[in-house]
Amino acid sequence: MGAHHSHDHSAEHVHGGEHSHAHAHAPKDFGRAFLIGVVLNSGFVAIEAIYGWISGSMALIADAGHNLSDVLALLLAWGASVAAKRPRTDRFTYGYKSSTILTALANAGLLLVAIGAILFETLRRVAEPAPVQGETMAIVAGIGIVINAGTAAMFMRGQHDINIRGAFLHMAADALVSLGVVIAGLAILWTGAAWIDPVVSLLIVAIIAWGTWGLLKDSVAMSLLAVPRNVSEAEVVDYLRTRDGVEAVHDLHIWPMSTTETALTAHLVMPGGHPGDAFLREIADELEHHHRIGHVTLQVEQTRDCEAGC
Repeated sequence: MGAHHSHDHSAEHVHGGEHSHAHAHAPKDFGRAFLIGVVLNSGFVAIEAIYGWISGSMALIADAGHNLSDVLALLLAWGASVAAKRPRTDRFTYGYKSSTILTALANAGLLLVAIGAILFETLRRVAEPAPVQGETMAIVAGIGIVINAGTAAMFMRGQHDINIRGAFLHMAADALVSLGVVIAGLAILWTGAAWIDPVVSLLIVAIIAWGTWGLLKDSVAMSLLAVPRNVSEAEVVDYLRTRDGVEAVHDLHIWPMSTTETALTAHLVMPGGHPGDAFLREIADELEHHHRIGHVTLQVEQTRDCEAGC
């Protein structure tokens, strides 16, 4: 045991480079996009519900309910993006960055609820076809395509953040639903075939479910602190093991701090002793720029004595 205590153990938290680190990992500001999206979609929900009631179209009313769930999803994502920028506290030493992961998981859940609601209404309409005003459906849904596609476009540049990707998927799904309603409305107007509406709805549900499954898997994995998809643990280990003076790497952990930030801790066995701060800064810079890991904590040890505890 005495030999273990004589080892050089030094842990240092380092960031890559001397440049402005904050700008590299701070969540992009989508506040304006969220505000515009919430206002436009809230107004459209009211319009769609009113005209759905007037025209007797349950499809429009159901879509209004779907859009309402998406307004709530946008509010959740917006709140998480704001919370992620709040400073750390004595209790929440990472700040509130992980709220973005919880929100992505909640958004996936909301999408599943929306899929269930649309599927339920579609199956009901298959069993009990109801006449609707195809022209009204097409016009109102056409407005929805413009609003939802425009809102989705504002979130396209944030796809690396699954919280923003969740907002994008919500709005893109809404645009697809609206497109489906337009097609169904025009087809019903031209042919009078009421069965077209539920068939188109089933296709839309399948498309939304495909995108939701990917979001759900990613958000659950992040909630369980899995290594982010854009980081290769094997490549990180290989890089660390090939550094001059490093004999072994152990106790390596890589986890998401938020939907945009990744952290790493590792023990480096270096028989020659601590190599100096410049060596650690070089590793942190490489991990940041080539492996997308911005928060690095390394502990240097001269030997790996597992009998004394690794």
